[in-house]
Amino acid sequence: MSKFWSPIVASLHPYVAGEQPAIANLVKLNTNENPWGPSLRVVEAIKDAATDDLRLYPDPSAKKLRETIAAYHGVSPDEVFVGNGSDEVLAFIFAGLLKHEKPLLYPDITYSFYPTYSRFFDVKTTTVPLDDNFQIRLEDYEGECGAIILPNPNAPTGIGLPLADIKKLVSSHADQVVAIDEAYIDFGGETAVPLVRDHDNLIVIRTFSKSRSLAGMRVGYAIAQRPLIDALERLKDSFNSYPLDRLAQVAAVASIEDVVWFMDHRQKLIDNRQRLEQALRERGFDILPSQANFIFARKSGWTGKDLSLALRERAILVRHFDKPRISDFLRISIGTEEQCQALITALDQVFASA
Repeated sequence: MSKFWSPIVASLHPYVAGEQPAIANLVKLNTNENPWGPSLRVVEAIKDAATDDLRLYPDPSAKKLRETIAAYHGVSPDEVFVGNGSDEVLAFIFAGLLKHEKPLLYPDITYSFYPTYSRFFDVKTTTVPLDDNFQIRLEDYEGECGAIILPNPNAPTGIGLPLADIKKLVSSHADQVVAIDEAYIDFGGETAVPLVRDHDNLIVIRTFSKSRSLAGMRVGYAIAQRPLIDALERLKDSFNSYPLDRLAQVAAVASIEDVVWFMDHRQKLIDNRQRLEQALRERGFDILPSQANFIFARKSGWTGKDLSLALRERAILVRHFDKPRISDFLRISIGTEEQCQALITALDQVFASA
């Protein structure tokens, strides 16, 4: 601690990202990155944009990108907000839409950036326990609150809510903002974007990092009716008018335009997830039903910590959360067929030597 710190700095408990070590022949299944590179159209678009124009500021409104996102989802460009990754979009949402006198509600087991942002922006919160099957129960959110945020599918469990449940939740809290974080929605969930037209309290957050292989470009967005988007734009323009650089904007546009790549690679990942789930079940793992690009699994007789360390010794990285209720689980990102097989081979070696 430094005597020069502002008081808020000492009070923070920063988000801890997945480990990114320099290990030879590493199989990296700990950060939910897409195992395949982005569309070739994305790469070409970045190359074409890497000109002398980089000396100029990017379009602060990201007009072309917002128009492309809007056309893809069937909404108006004025109902789209873009930011430097969905984490920045979430930061503006926490500051501008989720901070009220009554508490913000979110699950007790969820994306760990939510408590980080709550502390940073001094948002009063109440966590709502998942049930014994790690499911979100709508009845647990019926009480008074200032706002609600849910990931759908949830992270790190991977379990999703059906669209009918999201509609019921949004309808029953018409006087509160309901934020639905859809970082993993493309891998099997039902998007809530169609509900935006009839619900002025709903905001849906999406990212290009997962299903579109653009984690390195940092592009996220939100969709909501105009008053909510206007609030986010006011915050953005009071903080950073140029959140998305020229290369990120053209990369994201090209990604949406390459529908064939998106559909093909999304299905490949879903297929790999199903094969990996089967292989793990055959080895005695308990696996939660996943609609994401990862699975959440535990092995009877093993702690999550011990198993993750044993895999790390074999250059396999998975994510372990040393937290109540989930300390025996591992979150395993879905990789290529070769990466998934490497994981299974390593697990067989671990169990054989135990």
